[in-house]
Amino acid sequence: MADPWQREAPPYKEPPAFNIPGAVLALLAAIVGLHLLIEWLPLAAQREVLFRFALFPLRYSGVNGVVEGLPGGFAAAIWTPITYTFLHGGWTHLIVNSVWLLAFGSPLARRFGALRFFVFYFVCGAAGAFLHVAIYPASPVPVVGASAAISGLMGGAARFVFLGDGPLGALGGNRLDGAPQRSAGIFASLADRRTLIFVGVWIGLNFLFGATALSGALGVTAQVAWEAHLGGFLAGLLLFGLFDPIRYSPSGGPGNVGYGEWLGKDREK
Repeated sequence: MADPWQREAPPYKEPPAFNIPGAVLALLAAIVGLHLLIEWLPLAAQREVLFRFALFPLRYSGVNGVVEGLPGGFAAAIWTPITYTFLHGGWTHLIVNSVWLLAFGSPLARRFGALRFFVFYFVCGAAGAFLHVAIYPASPVPVVGASAAISGLMGGAARFVFLGDGPLGALGGNRLDGAPQRSAGIFASLADRRTLIFVGVWIGLNFLFGATALSGALGVTAQVAWEAHLGGFLAGLLLFGLFDPIRYSPSGGPGNVGYGEWLGKDREK
């Protein structure tokens, strides 16, 4: 008589060489495709795209009637906190952002699903835009790039990648293989020293490269909108729980030991 509790292990499947979610690939294709298209345009048309779709803080302050002089007028104040994330200052800027998008967007897209991922991404980008505008309300310098939105992905990823069942949960030796995925509250996440180190290093590097002379010493000539990066990162860190479809562990803890329920191998699925 066969043991009713015995279950056969599923057959092993070799993981795919490239396991990038479709939502991330679609977003990357849109960003790269638009950059190629803009580069193909005449110089005058490129300037028109920049003035119409880049983020101009001055557009929101209305100093000296400048809003009326910018293409799009007041309506552009609605779409530019989104459209500026599709524009980049050059191939180096685009390639760096693409690498970080693939690295941090992939785990979030798998966890959120496509719709939540896109909304989360653009909310973080808009949060970065509005923090930059709040700090520099009269700035005539346009802001472009997906860095603030991608910084939001980094902030969101910090909420779970170091937990027990997260992608980096094995760091520190406290991963429990086979435990169900859980999410953690902001305070539980920040109680993990690895998360705190990640957040601290990220903020420190952005400050060094954006607010000090270090960026110029390393050959970075364009102005780094580190405040927008910070706004996106904080939005991702704080708003992650509103988008996460995975429930908390019963104890409300970080989810690396599954408090409050039996996690034995024979539990009912």
